[in-house]
Amino acid sequence: MAALGSQGISTLATGAPFPAPPVFTRDEEMNAYREMLLIRRFEERAGQLYGMGFIGGFCHLYIGQEAVVVGLQMAAKQGDQVITTYRDHGHMLATGMDPKGVMAELTGRRGGYSKGKGGSMHMFSKERHFYGGHGIVGASVPLGAGLAFANVYRGNDNVCWCYFGDGAANQGQVYETFNMAKLWHLPVIFVIENNRYAMGTAIERSSATTNFALRGSSFDIPGEQVDGMDVRACRAAGEKVAAHARSGQGPYILEMLTYRYRGHSMSDPAKYRTREEVDKVREQQDPIERVRKRVIDGGLASEEDLKAIDAEIRAVVVAAAEFAQTDPEPDPSELYTDVLLEA
Repeated sequence: MAALGSQGISTLATGAPFPAPPVFTRDEEMNAYREMLLIRRFEERAGQLYGMGFIGGFCHLYIGQEAVVVGLQMAAKQGDQVITTYRDHGHMLATGMDPKGVMAELTGRRGGYSKGKGGSMHMFSKERHFYGGHGIVGASVPLGAGLAFANVYRGNDNVCWCYFGDGAANQGQVYETFNMAKLWHLPVIFVIENNRYAMGTAIERSSATTNFALRGSSFDIPGEQVDGMDVRACRAAGEKVAAHARSGQGPYILEMLTYRYRGHSMSDPAKYRTREEVDKVREQQDPIERVRKRVIDGGLASEEDLKAIDAEIRAVVVAAAEFAQTDPEPDPSELYTDVLLEA
């Protein structure tokens, strides 16, 4: 796996192994398994619908990175905001958004979260405190700081979980936001989902320094690297940094070392890496298989139990796909709605 860099995704930037994560209870293991499997099956079906022509435009799948958002959402509380990039379907599902509404938005139907007008990259849920889905690289970062500023202004103890990728971490607006977030001690957690490739370029070729947890050092923002392929480590890190942000100490950076199995988008054949590299990560570090193995080896559930969960989730995804293919398209008059807000 030379293309992944000297530390790969199984160790810290120093080459040291990740610290042992805390043990989950049975309920926590099963919940994590179910949530990650829902994202995996949803994304697999979304990829199929794209290939069939039901989804147009861009479509970026989250397959392989499920542990990051599921683990961090286990550490979040009601009222916390989530904002992310265009690889966003997993975040929507993890915040509790209805798979039918998400899939319908992908196919441009009335029942979608943005009434069929936003597509894969631009849908929102005020009820679930999900603020997008943003197609511009790095755009989620200043917006996330704005959400955190609103929390300070309102005097609540909510935090904003602001996700972006390793490629976006090189954008100028990110550093401007780091500066302001620290100056104002904003309760924002900058989550860098480092999946090792900025579009089709390995981080070693696009970034002068590849330890993204240190990117806030000049602004005195603490950061750490986390095993983004282990849902337990993700939750533990989330609980730690959420307490930091809620206590008024300001922003924190989490670099989640993870990996995407598919191309950058559905139009990307991912020829810049080898099949052997992808297979090795799947075999040794897949976040869902790691939970599955712990559950089986620990006697927490049987193979039949897990098969039943898979069947249940597949049924949910099939229903979402059927709804997304049969729900009516928006009326043409919708082109003129939600354009201007008169205050």
